[in-house]
Amino acid sequence: MEAAGVKKQYSDKTIFSNVEFMIERGEKIAFVGRNGEGKSTMLKLIVGDQAATEGNLTIGHNVNIGYYAQNQTETLDVDATVFETIDEVAVGEIRKNVRNLLGSFLFGGDDIDKKVKVLSGGEKSRLAMCILLLEPYNLLVLDEPTNHLDIRSKEVLKNALMNYDGSLVIVSHDRDFLQGLTSKIYEFKNGNVKQHIGDINEYLERRKIDQLADLDLKSDIKIQKTKAETSDNKQKTEAKSNNDVNKTSSQKENQNKNLKSQLAKTEKEIERLENELKIFDEKLADPNQYQSVVNDKSAFAQYEEMKKKLENEMAKWENLQKQLQ
Repeated sequence: MEAAGVKKQYSDKTIFSNVEFMIERGEKIAFVGRNGEGKSTMLKLIVGDQAATEGNLTIGHNVNIGYYAQNQTETLDVDATVFETIDEVAVGEIRKNVRNLLGSFLFGGDDIDKKVKVLSGGEKSRLAMCILLLEPYNLLVLDEPTNHLDIRSKEVLKNALMNYDGSLVIVSHDRDFLQGLTSKIYEFKNGNVKQHIGDINEYLERRKIDQLADLDLKSDIKIQKTKAETSDNKQKTEAKSNNDVNKTSSQKENQNKNLKSQLAKTEKEIERLENELKIFDEKLADPNQYQSVVNDKSAFAQYEEMKKKLENEMAKWENLQKQLQ
């Protein structure tokens, strides 16, 4: 795929312009940048959902594109079961292994008979991704595929994508997910797109930030600073800010200490639950134990309860991380 002088404009607002890049066969790249800089818009141009205002975006010969949008789960048939959803898509030899395939995406036992409408957000995301990977696509275009996924589900998806032998273009704010997955970064910033060779850690090191979310944080700080410098009350604002910092620094330190303690406890609980679920999944994957496990209704009830607890702990962990930022 090759972009030459690509521009996208909505009314009077230019999202990006004069974009040039080339993606070779087998490459795995990431689009990064602040929210609103045009990453998802570029994906829509690539898959043909939108047209460029200027320039050309040329797709290579025999390229078959699979697209995972942020609202991808909304395309699922809510009245179908998990098994029916995959069985409808699977063709050829893979149909004989639908249960194993679903198991690799963490759908075991009674899970495969659940209606899509009762699945959690993370479960729907896993199912939608499973469908995508069943199709004979040689270019995957993924827009924030890890939204709603817990740590274990992210690992499953990452392993699947690392073993995928086609090309990959992905938009993500998840540093850990991108690490080791992509080897080239395109940064969307101020209407331009800049190429960075290397993995996500090398890119962040060059930008002198720890997480991709810091790109938005830096932008907010810059805006606040600009407003302060152009304000007639600059000195008063700075003095008040410094005074407030001195008054609240001790409180902030104590608050962060408490948050870190809660975070450590939550991480231990997540690890414990993931280990318990892993043991159960291994039993489901063992032909000698599968039937006895399936027939044990109390065990499955416990399994479902652990999954709910894990989702709650993951939500708690994300909330604590946000408070610490």
